[in-house]
Amino acid sequence: MSDKNEQRVEMFTDGACSGNPGPGGWGVLLRWNGTEKELLGGEPKTTNNRMELQAVIEGLKALKRHSKVAIYTDSQYVQRGMTEWLAGWKAKGFKIKGGEMRPNHDLWIELDEISQKHDIQWHWVKGHAGHVENERADELARRGITEMGR
Repeated sequence: MSDKNEQRVEMFTDGACSGNPGPGGWGVLLRWNGTEKELLGGEPKTTNNRMELQAVIEGLKALKRHSKVAIYTDSQYVQRGMTEWLAGWKAKGFKIKGGEMRPNHDLWIELDEISQKHDIQWHWVKGHAGHVENERADELARRGITEMGR
């Protein structure tokens, strides 16, 4: 049997928004070694994409040491951003045509920094398709809107 320190943390994340932009929430379900922890938060005026990113950032911030992490998100924006697009965005200084900064560049920079502290596998799951942990993360994100986003 492998050492407990080698076990992988499973992280299920979701973001939600009531209006886009509007009040938003994020939710995270963390699972490690048979223990689960739920996190949630929100903002009064934000976007769905910002909440998707914030969920992953907050989940990673909750890890107290270098970890092997499997992140499950229903956001292709987050999953593909981290696995396909980030290197190009960084090479261009997060600037887009016309010299403006890429939307959500602040959160992408923060996520890039914090993700380098861990060994991460990124997984996309279809949202609202009965994936139990994704549904729980969605419930947390919706609670984040009502409890903290308004």
